[in-house]
Amino acid sequence: MNPIQHVWDALGRRVTGHQPPPQTLQELERALLEEWDRIPHLVINSLIDSMPQRCSTLLAVRGNNTPY
Repeated sequence: MNPIQHVWDALGRRVTGHQPPPQTLQELERALLEEWDRIPHLVINSLIDSMPQRCSTLLAVRGNNTPY
């Protein structure tokens, strides 16, 4: 339901793909910041724009599992 979970997932997948993978906290921070800057604004905006539909779906299933 929470769009930020999708953003964290995208960041995690992007950082996991780094070769070599980050070995220190500084490298991890740098990789996260780099990948955050590479996420297109369109992706973030579409997640925000999807919230009314997500809320409607959640109401329709009365708080049960949604198909997302």
